[in-house]
Amino acid sequence: MNPHDSLANLAAASDETEFYTPMPAGYKPGKTKYVGVFGTVMSGLGKGIFASSLAKMLKDKGLTVAPIKLEGYLNLDSGTLNPFRHGEVFVLDDGMECDMDLGTYERMLDQNMSRLNFSTSGQIFSAILEKERRGSYLGRDVQMIPHVTGEVKSKLRHLAVASDADVVFIEIGGTVGDVENAYYIEALRQLAFEEGAGSTCFVALTYVLNPPALGEQKSKAAQLGIKQLLQSGIQPHIIACRAHQPVSKKVCEKIALYSSVPFNRVFSMHDRESIYVIPEMIREAGLDRAVVDILGIADRVHPEAEERARVIWSDYLDRLRAATQTVTIGIAGKYTSVRDSYASVIKALEHSGTRCGVKVDIDWIEVSDMPLEDVAERLAHLDGLIVPGGFGSRGVEGKISCIQYARTRGLPYLGLCYGFQLAVIEFARNVCGLDGAGSTEFHPECKHPVIDILPEQKQIEGLGASMRLGGHDVALKAGSMASRLFNGAPEIRLRFRHRYEVDPRYIEQLEAGGLVFSGKAPDFPIMQVLELPPEAHPYFVATQAHPELTSRPLRPDPFFLGLVKAAVARHQPRTAADAHVAI
Repeated sequence: MNPHDSLANLAAASDETEFYTPMPAGYKPGKTKYVGVFGTVMSGLGKGIFASSLAKMLKDKGLTVAPIKLEGYLNLDSGTLNPFRHGEVFVLDDGMECDMDLGTYERMLDQNMSRLNFSTSGQIFSAILEKERRGSYLGRDVQMIPHVTGEVKSKLRHLAVASDADVVFIEIGGTVGDVENAYYIEALRQLAFEEGAGSTCFVALTYVLNPPALGEQKSKAAQLGIKQLLQSGIQPHIIACRAHQPVSKKVCEKIALYSSVPFNRVFSMHDRESIYVIPEMIREAGLDRAVVDILGIADRVHPEAEERARVIWSDYLDRLRAATQTVTIGIAGKYTSVRDSYASVIKALEHSGTRCGVKVDIDWIEVSDMPLEDVAERLAHLDGLIVPGGFGSRGVEGKISCIQYARTRGLPYLGLCYGFQLAVIEFARNVCGLDGAGSTEFHPECKHPVIDILPEQKQIEGLGASMRLGGHDVALKAGSMASRLFNGAPEIRLRFRHRYEVDPRYIEQLEAGGLVFSGKAPDFPIMQVLELPPEAHPYFVATQAHPELTSRPLRPDPFFLGLVKAAVARHQPRTAADAHVAI
């Protein structure tokens, strides 16, 4: 019996069948193929980088791709996770707070994701319990199999319908063997069974150790991790081996033998200068063609589109590698010990540096314990400064001192979210003479709360509910630097994640002191972009938004691009006039 013939009959939930596979309306068995990416040995090796790079290769062939990240934790989203534990929270345009890997997918594929592209165990179990309370299971006892795994398969097929995808890429967070991931793995095994031969391609990402004391690569940990995957009923078609150095032929042969994966599909994913080189490595290894063959979709490939995409990406890599000049940009934050906390900021600087033909060297400035009297010496060598997003009181005064230094010394400055709010506070204190200016977030009783929760937000209960999340339109002031950065556009769209704003009572006084609010919410008194006029500062710009979230390799974010241009001008000033960036 062809599995496709019976898929429509698998949705029953009664005692008459043990099958439970809800099928979304419009689902066409056989149209959408699936690529599942699993991790072994340890997490954090780059499943999202590999999956997004492989997805890009298929998109370049003219195929429609849709990724989804499946996380095992019970949180409904990533919004309350500490950056020290889980890296940055990436916010989608529809307001979903999700895993940082969604940022990798957006940047690599140059397409916006939605809440359909991200799921957690919390979401899965919440949906199941709601159905149970409604009586949707017709009196059945609700079990991990078939109901929980059925809910996972339903999410994947729903994404397939909503995106009209040729290929859905499924990344399972964590590693094989994690208790919370077992039902995800089982769901993919069932999916492959139900969809039939040629419907799925499974990839295992593993790690090849190279202990310094031994002086050679060791594959035993990789073998054992893959064995766990095999014991779960998943036979990988491709194995990607993370390592510091290229994985030797001997090790690849050993892994191929123990995993029953052809040698030419054991891929060395060793460290490179940029993640954007990985697609080129995948193409050279022929893995994209292997996936097309495994899934039987060669007839959907468009060679002309693939060649155009290859030329464009090769040009980007050529510019990335050709950069010789270096500018130094400081990032003053309190999560600097965990670089993933600022993953999107790092990539946005890389995008802009490549466009400007320079390498951006990031100087991490931990402000939590930095003495204020050391700020000038610590920042003296910088070509630019970023104060990124954050919450809470720790490190606030250090950030404000850094902003004051940038403002008074002509150091190019970009403030992001919290960096916007603190720039307002610094200006209010030191230019407008508002002693005691602060934010009710970290000083509820401050004399001048120039940053506060707007009245309409104070009535909202719940930590996440009061956040201003996702994409919002921003009206730009004509003739401002912000407007010039966006080629004169009267309105732009940015992504936000905050709950505090500039108190409207202080706007007139701040503007009278020389601060320019060049971006505002179209229909509300919400200030979203500020700047100093060019005669006062070469580049002093801040936004309440997170523009790093929408920067792409081929389309650098204008705020970051302006900062890097200003940093280049400061690094090599040709004339006094040239020290002011031309936007």
